[in-house]
Amino acid sequence: MDSGKVFLGVLAGITAGALLGILFAPAKGSETREKIVRKGEEEAGALREKFDKFVDSISEKFEKIMEEVSELTQKEKSKAEESEKEVKSH
Repeated sequence: MDSGKVFLGVLAGITAGALLGILFAPAKGSETREKIVRKGEEEAGALREKFDKFVDSISEKFEKIMEEVSELTQKEKSKAEESEKEVKSH
């Protein structure tokens, strides 16, 4: 199973548990709503941070692959030019 899906499942479970805990706690409705909003903002911030790290990681990997492809292309181009010179010299 993809670790990203597992992480999102765990995060959703934690969030659902926290919200249920707040909903069943003995407090006024207005206090409960404030707690829900605050908790939602905290979780959204944490999720945004994790997503940003994930995107950065993917971007770094993509850039590395692009550099490797570029290097490989240059090597193959050089080999092709050398082969062409050899063929013309014979």
